[in-house]
Amino acid sequence: MTSRKLTVLEESLGHRFQRQELLEQALTHSSQAREAEAAGALKVPALGHGDNELLEFLGDAVLGLVSSETLFRRFPGLHEGHLSKLRAHLVGQRHLSRVAEELQIGAYMRLGRGEEKSGGRTKASLLVDALEAILAALYLDGGWEVARDFIVQAILDPELAHMNLESSAMPVMDFKSALQEALQASGRAQPVYVLVKEEGPEHRKTFTVEARLPEPEVTQFVGRAEGATKKRAEQEAARQVLEHLAKLRQPGKTEVERAIERSTPQ
Repeated sequence: MTSRKLTVLEESLGHRFQRQELLEQALTHSSQAREAEAAGALKVPALGHGDNELLEFLGDAVLGLVSSETLFRRFPGLHEGHLSKLRAHLVGQRHLSRVAEELQIGAYMRLGRGEEKSGGRTKASLLVDALEAILAALYLDGGWEVARDFIVQAILDPELAHMNLESSAMPVMDFKSALQEALQASGRAQPVYVLVKEEGPEHRKTFTVEARLPEPEVTQFVGRAEGATKKRAEQEAARQVLEHLAKLRQPGKTEVERAIERSTPQ
């Protein structure tokens, strides 16, 4: 791989590597490393291994810590169950493979002949492995701030912004199901979802929904939210009710958090 080609990738990453061999190793799949070793053409690797597996291990940890810190600071009102599920989505293969595709990492990967023929440059698992290895290379070459800034700007912020379009609901979570299970577990009546307002032209309507808890012991709390669809508004209203129940610190709090974890899709 030419230095000129790597320079293009460095520009996408926003970092000029002092130890470019780290970036090269991050892009090297084990199949290529084995072939180079067998041919006696393997360069002295940056970390004592010819492929990106060790870097992938470290990059996964760096990504997890940055994601956890970012969510912890930005969403102090969410509980552990919410944050864990949101983090799982942000660091999951589906999302990371999209990021890798946007960065065109497949074009830079160093693959063995077998992987090349089998379409390795478009395999989600290989793309994600290379991306995580690149995160480790950024951390080792540029330090924590360089790695953190790239992760936040390229991986976390765009997806968080996308997930909050039209409402503050997080579509990765099924808050209505979580609320239903939480109330059932604590012997409470189910909420009533009421459409209280519908406005705007037919192709751009805004719906306002209330999730009402009728029982006196939960202070007759009402969650109220807007959304581009009734479903989105209901989900956000349900989230508000869940947070209200947790803040009461009643016996139902544990059931709330457990229900969230059980009902949230992966």
